[in-house]
Amino acid sequence: MSNAGQSLSRRGLCLILSSPSGAGKTTVARLLLASDDALHSSISVTTREPRPREKEGVDYSFVSRNQFEDLKTSGDLLEWAEVFGNLYGTPAGPVKTALAEGRDILFDVDWQGAASIAALLPNDVVRVFILPPSAEELARRIHARASESARQIETRLKGAAVEIDHWTEYDYVLVNRNIDECLAALKAILTAERLRRHRQVGLMDFVPALTSAARSRAASDLAEAAPDAENPKR
Repeated sequence: MSNAGQSLSRRGLCLILSSPSGAGKTTVARLLLASDDALHSSISVTTREPRPREKEGVDYSFVSRNQFEDLKTSGDLLEWAEVFGNLYGTPAGPVKTALAEGRDILFDVDWQGAASIAALLPNDVVRVFILPPSAEELARRIHARASESARQIETRLKGAAVEIDHWTEYDYVLVNRNIDECLAALKAILTAERLRRHRQVGLMDFVPALTSAARSRAASDLAEAAPDAENPKR
């Protein structure tokens, strides 16, 4: 049976987005997920309180600090980090299953989480860092968050420079001057990374079958041509 038209099996990837608070990472992630049915969000566990409109099991799994510590101790977290006094982590099992099944997972994590995931899954991660267009715009976006106190805003502004210092650890860096342009660039990155040779595991079966069929066809064509070569038309 011909393989023509059949899609090749592929190993999934971990698309990691990081940025300082206020650079637009969450908005870009939401738009990307809405535009790509093959991409799924990683559901992290966290000890922080839910923000307005966040839903349990959709945005995060909200747990107590004791519950989080139990997950750490049992080795059930792919990565974890403490950010602004709150703990965040990624359950390992669902991610590894998704990758093996060819499903892509989006991570919205800080540089610490990105480093941990990359250390454990070096061939599966694609890291993208999103920068704000200016320090002034970054401050404006953070101040626009009505859900946070003045102290939280101050903490985030001070932490932004520390976060940005890690931009060289990423595969791609996008400056979010325009949300549509940033989203388009991110889609292009995802498309290209899905086509990486090492992720197209189906090629290991497809290419040998293709070359074998090509050799067989060449031999068949040669055999058919042989009688004509022995009895050329005059």
